[in-house]
Amino acid sequence: MPFIETKLNIRLSPEKETAIKQQLGHAISLFPGKSEYWLMLRFEDNCRLWFRGYSNFPIAMVEVKLFGSAEASATSQMTAEITRILSSELDIHPEHIYVNYSFSDTWGWNGENF
Repeated sequence: MPFIETKLNIRLSPEKETAIKQQLGHAISLFPGKSEYWLMLRFEDNCRLWFRGYSNFPIAMVEVKLFGSAEASATSQMTAEITRILSSELDIHPEHIYVNYSFSDTWGWNGENF
């Protein structure tokens, strides 16, 4: 039950959104037992984000939420992959990307909890 939310202070074209969606769909498999089949994504562009007191350069805040937990090695690999994707697709400098992880023991779907 992974969920990835990406907030950007720049415009995200439909073409770039699709490209990022596809790459995140592949990257989620870095977590054992996770796949694109269960992955939900949310993109929010043109957010008012500030970093280091400025907002005149591309910035991204990415939140990765997982049912269960993950090894530190998997989160490190995922952070590297998210950074690579956003840098490549949107020209966001790696130093301007935050990635946050949260884990849950309770996740609801289809009218019940896991």
